[in-house]
Amino acid sequence: MALAVLFVVGTLKPHWLPRMSGPLVPEVVSIRTAPPAAPATGASAPAQLQPASFSSAVQRAAPAVVSVSAGKGSSRNPHSQDPWFRYFFGDRNGAEVQVGFGSGVIVSSQGYLLTNNHVVEGANDIEIRLNDGREARAALVGTDPETDLAVLKVEMDKLPSITFGDIEAARVGDMVLAIGNPFNVGQTVTSGIVSALGRTQLGLSTFENFIQTDAAINPGNSGGALVDLNGHLLGINTAIYSRSGGSMGIGFAIPVDLARQVMEGLIKDGRVTRGWIGVEPRDLPPEYAETFRLPIKDGVLIAGVVKDGPASRGGMRPGDVVQTIGARQVANTTQLLNAVAALRPGSEATIGVQRGSEQLQLKVTVIQRPPAQRRPQ
Repeated sequence: MALAVLFVVGTLKPHWLPRMSGPLVPEVVSIRTAPPAAPATGASAPAQLQPASFSSAVQRAAPAVVSVSAGKGSSRNPHSQDPWFRYFFGDRNGAEVQVGFGSGVIVSSQGYLLTNNHVVEGANDIEIRLNDGREARAALVGTDPETDLAVLKVEMDKLPSITFGDIEAARVGDMVLAIGNPFNVGQTVTSGIVSALGRTQLGLSTFENFIQTDAAINPGNSGGALVDLNGHLLGINTAIYSRSGGSMGIGFAIPVDLARQVMEGLIKDGRVTRGWIGVEPRDLPPEYAETFRLPIKDGVLIAGVVKDGPASRGGMRPGDVVQTIGARQVANTTQLLNAVAALRPGSEATIGVQRGSEQLQLKVTVIQRPPAQRRPQ
């Protein structure tokens, strides 16, 4: 009966029944979705996001980065024009010349350039090429093998020069650019970040305090510029860690403050003035401290003392552990080398050492550090 009544009402009086909006469906969560971006047409189109660009930094820094070619060859034999010499030994006028390629950075409008010592070491003919195509022969002002830096000078007009940055403001994670001449293909710019600061004990030079970066650095980048996003110089690219000979994302640059100190010394005095006391230091092994029951854990073990050197005359002995140089604490070999190098030759330094269970304060007269011996090739 109920179905019959419902059929009759639905047929004859359908408006008496309640309206239904549609089929029953389960409730779903409402998610707002942005509408598709409208195509950019006309002046009224919305502004589009542009990718980050480093072109401003490159425009500031790149003109001051140069390619360096260093010719290394034997000098002409003094008998090369003698007919008898030429008869027996042939024409040897054209001695073989090896040409190495690297990079350099113009740091002064007066024509001074920074590059790596290993780029120009042993060269008797150095030429640079600017990014604008100009070329010039460069004179070697001086080298510092212990930091792997060299200073060149060119005589040219209207030279661009780079601005020195503030290395103290640099932080791990900062974006940086490496500019140089990798593989002698021409000026190239790569980007990355500061991966680490103050890298030491890499065996690359005596005085190490490297900036590590993952910006691609390859052979030929040596002596080039590592710059910040303002185009200011942060360091001189000097080495890469690589098993293949190419970039693996681990490069090292000499910080600009150290490069500036070396440059000023070479220009003013022809050498870098550093203190020296005549010791052979090494990091203190934990087992050494335990074996000899030393009441300390940090310091620098003196493995050897130069006979009649400043430290020897001041009473230092092999087996002493240096803890302080003047007012500076030293916990490793790098800190000791840097602390001694900063001392003025001729001055007297107070060096705190641990000798067994005894603490001593030794007075040592510092002298000028002798030139580094050239490493065998």
